[in-house]
Amino acid sequence: MRNLERIILFLIFAILFAPLAFAKDLDLTIVYDNNPYNEQLETRWGFSCLVEGLDKTILFDVGGEGSILLRNMDKLKIDPKAIDMIILSHIHYDHIGGLSSFLGKGSEVTVYLPESLPQSVKRTVKEAGAKLIEVRKPLAICKNVYSTGELGSWIKEQSLIINTGKGLVVITGCAHPGVVNIVKKAKDMLRKNVYLVLGGFHLCWMNTWQIKGIVKGLKEQGVKKAAPCHCSGDLARELFKKAYGKDFVLMGVGKKIKIKDAF
Repeated sequence: MRNLERIILFLIFAILFAPLAFAKDLDLTIVYDNNPYNEQLETRWGFSCLVEGLDKTILFDVGGEGSILLRNMDKLKIDPKAIDMIILSHIHYDHIGGLSSFLGKGSEVTVYLPESLPQSVKRTVKEAGAKLIEVRKPLAICKNVYSTGELGSWIKEQSLIINTGKGLVVITGCAHPGVVNIVKKAKDMLRKNVYLVLGGFHLCWMNTWQIKGIVKGLKEQGVKKAAPCHCSGDLARELFKKAYGKDFVLMGVGKKIKIKDAF
């Protein structure tokens, strides 16, 4: 009888605590940005974010200058050959300029890019021997990871959605279609609230009144944490910090965010 009780207790313990024992963290590292954070790294106008902790390791955007991207990766001890996928957000050079240099490292990657990008960019991918996937509509990329598909009309842009146990993580390149619209799209696709939105919010040319409207819109959408960088601008970062308090995340090149027990 005593042995049976021990077995039952063991099974109860296993059921209750096994999910915790195998929970995985999500790690996000800003590899390229015009905002400083780690003084050992170089800053330039542009954006790139490394995503780790998924079934696949993803580099979202590749900055503008490949040499700076690769030097920053080297200082952060990021091996280009460890990256499985590149996601390009949109056509602007400060998000795709580093592509050729990265592919020149011989990395066997799959590149997801907006269908609307010019043939010259697509040729760069193909000639490097990488796999090319053109994205137009919302798309499942790998487990827990999705593209919004091309959004916007003038500048078409895709954003990345990561489905975590704490809510959705949305990564934007420049948010040309509007960061509030991107968040709405993510929520519509996966029927969950947004835990964190990170990246360029394209607010650096807006005034206080306009930016406050964006902050209000994200608050109304239930966004828990905000991490504006790249083209968001200093004024927007100040206003987001004031509105979000402890849930504001100061970003810059070299900044690392760890979301514990995300999966």
